[in-house]
Parts: sequence; structure tokens; C-alpha cells
Amino acid sequence: MNTILILLAVAVVFIYFFRKDLKEKFVPSKEKYLTIDDQFNSEKKDRENEIDKILSKIGKNGLQDLSTEDRKRLDELSKKIK
Repeated sequence: MNTILILLAVAVVFIYFFRKDLKEKFVPSKEKYLTIDDQFNSEKKDRENEIDKILSKIGKNGLQDLSTEDRKRLDELSKKIK
């Protein structure tokens, strides 16, 4: 009975210290296996979505209602697309 408790305690300590490695083994990260093209396309899609969100604000409320942060971000994103 004592050996079972000791083995259980060792297993718990082992799992605690190696939890990140075990998690990566059973639930691998999707970003880790992206090709360069996939990563580029994913980032491009994210930029396009952010631009669309800002442009929809402009469409609803007009250009005057954009915050300075939104204007700066729109300028940054539009330079990256070119």
C-alpha cells in the first residue's frame, strides 16, 4: 500500500514539472506547424479584418468620429498592404 502511494506521489510530481511538455505532446500548437506562406496569409487576413472593422466605423459614423488611435492604426495598416 505504501509503495502505491509513493508511486502516485512521484507520478504527480512528474506530471507537475513536465506539464508543458505533456500538453504540447497531446495538444500541439497550430502555429508551430504553419508554413511561411500560411503565416503570411494569416497575418494578411488579420490586417484586412482590422481594416474592415475600422472602415465599417467610418461607414456608420463618418470619418470625423474616428478616434486618433483608429486613424493611426488605419495609416499603419494601409502602409503594410502596399
